[in-house]
Amino acid sequence: MTQTNGKKGFLARLRRPSATHSVGLLLLAGIVLGIVFWGGFNTALEATNTEAFCISCHEMRDNVYPEYKETIHYSNRTGVRATCPDCHVPKDWTYKMIRKVQASKELWGKLVGTIDTREKFEAKRLELARHEWRRMKASDSRECRNCHSLESMNSDVQKQRARKQHAMAAEDNMTCIDCHKGIAHHKPQGMTDEDEE
Repeated sequence: MTQTNGKKGFLARLRRPSATHSVGLLLLAGIVLGIVFWGGFNTALEATNTEAFCISCHEMRDNVYPEYKETIHYSNRTGVRATCPDCHVPKDWTYKMIRKVQASKELWGKLVGTIDTREKFEAKRLELARHEWRRMKASDSRECRNCHSLESMNSDVQKQRARKQHAMAAEDNMTCIDCHKGIAHHKPQGMTDEDEE
C-alpha cells in the first residue's frame, strides 16, 4: 500500500458516517476536546503573562528588571505593583493575541542570541525602546490607562509642574508615553530630539 493510498483511505474514513458511534456521542466528544484545548490554550497564555515568565530569560532578568526594581511601579507607599505584563501585554483578548504574535519575534531573538549579552542588549536597546514607544503611542498608552487616567487624577495634590503638564497633555491629546519614556526603565543611550518628543 502506497502512502498516497493510505492517506486517501484515512480521509475517506473521516468522511464516512460512524457505524458504531452516535452523532450525539461524536458531538459530545468534540465539545469536550474543544473545552480541553481551550482550557489548555488559556492556561498556557496566562502562564506567559507573569513577571516570573518575563524574567525567566536572562536578557530581561539581567538588563531591564533591575532598573524596574528601582521605580515607583515596583515599590511605592501604597503597595500596588505594576508587573511586566501590566505594561507590555494588553488585557483585551484581541489586542493580547496580536501582542503575543508580535512577541514570537522576541522568542526568535532569544533563540538566535540577538541580545544574549549585556553589550548586544545595549547595542539594540534604542531600537527595542522605539518599537515599544511606537506600540504604546499607537494604542494611546492603553496599558498605562488601565491604572492611570487624566480624568481621575486629583490635580489639587499634584505638584504645580505636573498639574500644568497634565493639563497641557489633555488639551493637546497627548498620551502617557509622550512624556514618560523613562518611567520604568532607563532611557537608552543615543536618543534623538525626535525620541524625546
